[in-house]
Amino acid sequence: MTDDAEITVTRNDEKGRYEIHLDETIAGFTEFVADRHGRTVFPHTVIDHAFAGRGLASILVGQALADVATRGETVVPVCPFVVKYLHTHEVEGLDVHWRPTADETGSDAIERV
Repeated sequence: MTDDAEITVTRNDEKGRYEIHLDETIAGFTEFVADRHGRTVFPHTVIDHAFAGRGLASILVGQALADVATRGETVVPVCPFVVKYLHTHEVEGLDVHWRPTADETGSDAIERV
């Protein structure tokens, strides 16, 4: 695999995830699931160690969130990488539902999505 490999991001509804491909190889994915309110929860993102350090997680999450925005869905960021991405990048048209932290609720309980 070379540095000039074609990078694509695809939505895999069957597996409930967006996948990032370098040519024909899946280099990573970010999972999504609908919560009881119909919002799109992003619980976990993985990039294969063989592809680390190339900025693929940012490409993957950015394109996944842009797609969700075009679908008019609300995102609930749970994955720490997705949370960090949303704190440092604006995704046009994206509706984000932030989960309250323990400090905001005054307890150690976190809202179950």
